[in-house]
Amino acid sequence: MKQLFLHLTLFVFVFFFKMNLYSQESELNMKTKALLIIDIQMFYFPGGSVPLFGAENAAQNASRILDFSRKNNILVIHIQHNSKSGFDIHPLVKPLNNEKVFTKNEANAFNGTDLLEYLKMNSITELIIVGMQTHMCVEAATRAAYDLGFKCTVIENACATRDLKFKDKIVKAEDVHYSTLSALNNNYATILTTDELVNTK
Repeated sequence: MKQLFLHLTLFVFVFFFKMNLYSQESELNMKTKALLIIDIQMFYFPGGSVPLFGAENAAQNASRILDFSRKNNILVIHIQHNSKSGFDIHPLVKPLNNEKVFTKNEANAFNGTDLLEYLKMNSITELIIVGMQTHMCVEAATRAAYDLGFKCTVIENACATRDLKFKDKIVKAEDVHYSTLSALNNNYATILTTDELVNTK
């Protein structure tokens, strides 16, 4: 009986020791991640100058990712593209006072900004990327981030884009969206849904 008690005690000790290590490791992993919210601005919504297909749904999902990141102490970074109208960030992903906002003039959020320096300063190695447009600024930032050594995860249903025209051909927004994601997948990024991200750490 005494031996059984000792075995049980040892088992309980080892179990809680491993759980504590797992918790510390998970917390450390969160500290090396950042959420990059790209150009979820008013000009991409109905009534704006460049309305996107599914912008509202993408913004709702981005809001869920933002809440998840704030609750898990993931660094939040907002990217805002310069524009004469519709410049404001959508209320669903409105920055808090302590969250960094970078304003850019190019598709690539690293181009002409201090984004890379800010990520290095905060010891970030992984990026969760959401935003607009999938085929333009989201793709540009993802490819650039990967080339700079970051591990990237793009949230497919927290991004949106629009129909494109090339000569006499119209490429539907859904095709633009998924062709872009398929090119990024396993090459430059892991592609997840909002549910897949928020239900795992």
